Amino acid sequence: MRTPVIAGNWKMYKTARQAAETIRSLADLVKGVQGVEVVICPPFTALAAAVEAAKGSPVAIGAQDCYWEKEGAFTGQVAVPMIADLGCSHCIVGHSERRQFFGETDATVDKKIEAVLANGLNCIACVGETLAEREAGQTFAVLERQVRNGLSRHLTSARLVIAYEPVWAIGTGKTATPVQAQEAHAFIRQVVAEAASPAAAQAVRILYGGSVKPDNIATLMAQPDVDGGLVGGASLDAASFAKIVRFRG
Repeated sequence: MRTPVIAGNWKMYKTARQAAETIRSLADLVKGVQGVEVVICPPFTALAAAVEAAKGSPVAIGAQDCYWEKEGAFTGQVAVPMIADLGCSHCIVGHSERRQFFGETDATVDKKIEAVLANGLNCIACVGETLAEREAGQTFAVLERQVRNGLSRHLTSARLVIAYEPVWAIGTGKTATPVQAQEAHAFIRQVVAEAASPAAAQAVRILYGGSVKPDNIATLMAQPDVDGGLVGGASLDAASFAKIVRFRG
């Protein structure tokens, strides 16, 4: 049985003070929740405050990105040991916004995953197609390429989580239907089985990301291959995110 993961990606929102306030509120709202891993990924500047605010609660803290070198003359970059030193337990890698705006490639995703896992953190690695790719019937080809080129060396790690995020559904208010989500997740699991092993495919958790909200999480989670959500805007409000965490009611 795969334990669901509900992760919030705050993107470039919230100061350290705002992050701490939100996490304290969230911690109260999800107190006592069983059988769900809860993760919040604030901006780098708020990580220390978030870790402090989350102490003693079921909320884990992660970073939104990292660099693969452990140190060096890389102005503006943040190494995984620095993230780990703050007390973070997770890191997102390969988010579509990193791919779209900041030159992320399957090759850099591979290196970042390796760095995250080598430092003992859990990695949420993102894959997904654009609207143009979906309309051109390339969804499966894109997903297979991203998994095989970016993730394949790491598919047997218990600390790797895959997030399927159709780029056309991120921040647009559009959501893949439960059938579309299940179809993509099942395909990703099939690729993992071929690239690694059937056992790895059954074990890996695959999250859905793309306009996840309290009113659609239950139908998404009812799909057999959807193991959680990577939540954007709805994670910025503690009450909204807590409802998603409590998707079982």
